[in-house]
Amino acid sequence: MRRIPTDIDGVVIFEPRVFADDRGYFIETFRSDRYADHGLVQAFQQDNLSVSRKGTLRGLHYQLPQAQAKLVQVLQGEVLDVAVDIRRGSPTFGRAVVVTLSEANHLQLFIPEGFAHGFCVTSERALFVYKCSRPYAPECEGGVLWNDPALALPWPVSAPLLSPKDRDYPRLADIPADRLPVFSG
Repeated sequence: MRRIPTDIDGVVIFEPRVFADDRGYFIETFRSDRYADHGLVQAFQQDNLSVSRKGTLRGLHYQLPQAQAKLVQVLQGEVLDVAVDIRRGSPTFGRAVVVTLSEANHLQLFIPEGFAHGFCVTSERALFVYKCSRPYAPECEGGVLWNDPALALPWPVSAPLLSPKDRDYPRLADIPADRLPVFSG
């Protein structure tokens, strides 16, 4: 496995080893000791699967106070994945890591607590899986408007398929300070 740092401290891309032959391929998608060897020591409590069609945009989601760290990957298809730093006081507040995740590149993205996360499906269909450090807590759910002009995210669609709540989230600048996580250094 290879660990690939990003421009935002704590957000990391992992490239697992792929063992391929004429039958297909095998990938170890998670093994805690191997990830720990690469600096990721994280207990996960919930696994999720999202199946979406082309043009679907999910996000930008976060939880507070029960913040979630996530390890995300695509098993089938392709998505443009985005992690936005929303930690008050962070030197990278409002900046994003944007990466293409696909069944072809097998990349995984680790998103620490304090980030809003979203993705847009660029293939006909995508199977998107993610491990979460805490269970989903609807009472803690928050979100940032997917097309917040201040974020200038390079979404590959201008009119995505959105849920009503994703369509109605506020811009980052309009979220009250007490509804954002705090940067802890």
